Formats: sequence, structure tokens, C-alpha cells
Amino acid sequence: MKLFLVFAILAVPSWAATCESLGSFALPNATITLAQSVAAGEFMAPGRTFGGTPAPAVALKDLPAFCRVAATLQPTSDSDIKIEVWLPAAEWNGKLQAVGNGGWAGSISYGAMAAALRDGYAASSTDTGHEGGSGSFALGHPEKVIDFGYRSEHEMTVKAKALIEAFYGNPARMSYWNGCSTGGRQGLKEAQRFPDDYDGIIAGAPANPRTHLAFATLWIAHANLKDPASYMPPAKYPAIHQAVLNACDALDGLKDGLITDPTRCHFDPQVIACKGADSSECLTLPQIETVKKILSPSRNPRTGEEIYPGLEPGAELGWATLAGPQPFAATTDHFKYVVFKDPNWDWKTLNFDSDVALADKIDDETINATDANLKPFFGRKGKLLLYHGFADQNVAPQSTINYYKRVVDTLGGERQTADSIRLFMAPGMAHCGGGEGPNTFDMMTAITAWRENGYRPERIIASRTGRTRPLCAYPQVAKYKGSGSIDDAENFVCAAR
Repeated sequence: MKLFLVFAILAVPSWAATCESLGSFALPNATITLAQSVAAGEFMAPGRTFGGTPAPAVALKDLPAFCRVAATLQPTSDSDIKIEVWLPAAEWNGKLQAVGNGGWAGSISYGAMAAALRDGYAASSTDTGHEGGSGSFALGHPEKVIDFGYRSEHEMTVKAKALIEAFYGNPARMSYWNGCSTGGRQGLKEAQRFPDDYDGIIAGAPANPRTHLAFATLWIAHANLKDPASYMPPAKYPAIHQAVLNACDALDGLKDGLITDPTRCHFDPQVIACKGADSSECLTLPQIETVKKILSPSRNPRTGEEIYPGLEPGAELGWATLAGPQPFAATTDHFKYVVFKDPNWDWKTLNFDSDVALADKIDDETINATDANLKPFFGRKGKLLLYHGFADQNVAPQSTINYYKRVVDTLGGERQTADSIRLFMAPGMAHCGGGEGPNTFDMMTAITAWRENGYRPERIIASRTGRTRPLCAYPQVAKYKGSGSIDDAENFVCAAR
């Protein structure tokens, strides 16, 4: 009976304010533009605007009743940060879950907010201070670049916590960040710059450091597009992918269509060199060089210094994003509007020597999130849960491994940091999901059990179409026990590489 009473207190809070009364709630440097009760199953998510034309609204019929609060934040005279905070009308779990963005952001992450709300969280999201998925907002607006880099997330967090306390009469007892790609980078930035904002941070496939990632994507464009003979049509991706599997699938002792640890895969594209006429089943000599560059780190041509890691073998089916007929727009936007401040800048003129230092100097850790000293965040028992798909076609998996290692080394080694930071690599998973490997998993349950109950995650079960596999805390990998179905996670153990 006592346990039931405790649950009841958490599930049915004593409200200090009605939803509509939040419309007049005073927040510093902010204007509340909407405070509206939404009945269960009645929410219509606004469509994202593309090219000035808004897409149709999307019905999210399975949401519980909640209080929807929207606000515009103006920490500077040139700021125009939109946020939303959703407050469960019943059965609030007492916690905040803020969700991240993708690409250049430019819109509220309604789908991720909906997932958090369904699980009983108060949810929040921001558009990071501009509308639309282009980086053009940055031209002539340095304060908006700062808003995108880190200020919008922090300001949203402070305001969301204030609205939660005003509505329920009690502060959130725990606060979590959950994001992937740009959202992963945002999570790292929160841990580094605002260690008091969150108790736990999930950072998936962080697009970080963003300046060096931008160089890496144009490294691929230069290899693929500057000489028409080097261009590799998507029709050839399946043959390359199969050749990679032929070379490396069995390295872990199983022929299962997955490369457990692609860092051990040394694939030579010469094995499918055309011996006669060109076809979709083979590579010409210039195309072989393109493949080698995609799988190799981008480097300073003068010093040989690595700029950013290459993609890993196994991601070939998704190469069209970075190796398409045009350079990746999010990357060229960064150089046009942030680095060179010229909308007509020509990507072919990029200098992989002097321009790297220039880009880093201009950024000055505004968008990049490279600080490895997370002692302030860990010192207040903050938990950082990193994950990355080994078949990520957009952000090199090794970049996250590198950051993890730097944090561990900076703070004294794995034994000293094991209860503060964990990294999970997902074989066969593409960017933030998808791919041929098990790619559905529950990081929120893992981080809350860790932060609130002390259950440090060692393995997290991932699934896809009838197959389950354990994701293992880095540097361990999943190894087959030798008997039982290879589609059942119970037949694998986490062990050293």
C-alpha cells in the first residue's frame, strides 16, 4: 500500500497553475506565444517549412492530453529562438526530456517530443533560433550563429524548467537530454558548457567537430566530382558493399551480413577492378581511388595531418548522401555563410591546408564541441551515454570513438571514468538508425537506470526484423557463444576485441 501511495503522488501532481494561465507567466527575455490545453489524440504537428512553403500538418493521434506552451526567446537583440514545452496533464513522471535537432535545425522536433511525452516526460525542443534547414541565416548574424551553436539549447532548458515548476508546483526531479547527429553535438555542448543543465545526456552520432566534418564531406566531393571520370554512380554501391562483406564479414567468426568491428576491416577496392568493359559490377581505376578516399581520413596535403576520419567499410549503400552528384548542401552552407561569408563561394576552391585553421579560428568553439574535460559535469553525477552506428554514412564513427578516448584519457583512464561515460557502437547501423544491423534500442531506459539507480550499462539489446544483438560498452564487442541462434542476443557475450 505504501508503494502505491508513493506512485500515486508522482503520477498525479498537485498543479500550481492551469495551462492557460501560463500564457501570462513571466520569463526573462522571453515572450510566451501559446499556452493551450491539448486533449488526448487531438494534436496536429505543424509541417516543416521548405523553401518558404509550409508542409501539411501531421496528426499525432496517440498522444495523451498535455499542456502545450510555445515561447520566443530573445537573449540578444538579434535572437529569435522558438521553443515548445509540453507538460503531461496526468501521470507526469516528474522528469524533463529535452530533444535535439538534425542538420541546421530550423524547426521544432515534434516527433521526438511526442516520443518523450508518451513515456510520461515533460518534453522540450527548440528551432535553435531560425527557420528552415539552410545555413543562410548565419550570414551577417553572429549572434544567431551563437544561438545555433549552444545558446538556444541552454536558454530553452532554463525556461522549460521554470515552466515545469510553475505548472506542477514542483521542479523536475531529473532532467535528460536526448539527441542524435546535430542533437548529439548539442548534447556534448551541454555537458561541456552547461554542466548543471542535465543529469544525463544521450548523444548519438555527434556531428562533431562540425568544422572538420565539413572538410571531410567536401574531401569526398573533391574525390568524387572534380574529375568526371572519378564519379561513382549509385548503381555500383551494391557491388562495392558485397565486396566489403566478402572481405570482412567473417572476421568475427560469423557469416551474418554484419561487420562487428569495421576498424579491423582492411578492404582493397582493387578486388573489383574492371577487367573489361565498365559495368555496375566493377570499378574503373579512377573510381578505385575515389573509394579509397571515402574510406580514408581527410588530410592536410602539406603536413599529412588528419583532419577527420573516413567512413568505415560497410556503409556503402548509403554513400549517396555525401558522394552524390552535388556536394552535401549542409557542408557547403557552412563554408558559404559561416567561414567565407559569400553565398557564391565555389566549393572547388577549398584549401585543405590553410582553410582548416581559418574555419577553426572563426568557430572558436561556438559550434564545435571538442572539450574533453567533463569533470564539472561528471562531478555532479552527470552521465554521458554515447552511441554511434558503425555503418554511419554521414558522420565517421571513428570521430565519436576519438572523443570518447580523449575524455577517458583526460580524466584518468577507463577505471576512473567508467561510471560517468559509456560508448556503444552498433554494427551495421546507419546514421542515427536504419541500416542492415539491429538498430532499434532503448537508450532512455539505460540512462535513467544508470543515473537514478546506479545500474551502469554494460550491454543494451538492439533489434531489427527478427534479430536481436547486444550492443556492448566500448571497447568490448559482441561475440557468439558458439551455439544457439545467431539471431538471439542471449547467445552472445560482451568480450574484448
